[in-house]
Amino acid sequence: MAFKGKGGFDKSLDKQLFSETVESETSRITVGVYSYNDGEKKLQLSRETRDMDGQWTFAKLGRMFKDEVEAVIPIMQKALEKM
Repeated sequence: MAFKGKGGFDKSLDKQLFSETVESETSRITVGVYSYNDGEKKLQLSRETRDMDGQWTFAKLGRMFKDEVEAVIPIMQKALEKM
């Protein structure tokens, strides 16, 4: 049996159907399409930033700069084709 995390989420049931990342010097944004337990496909946006050691760490996506939006929209269009 797979380990179930907080709230009964079972990572083994979460399928990544599409993923593409746009990266800058200080952050990267990933656009993904996921399906949990063969359910409805959903789009996910996530941001990672570099910490003091240069390692990528999860960060709240929050607001985006214009150049980030311009880079992410074409990737979102590709993701939409997978939904």
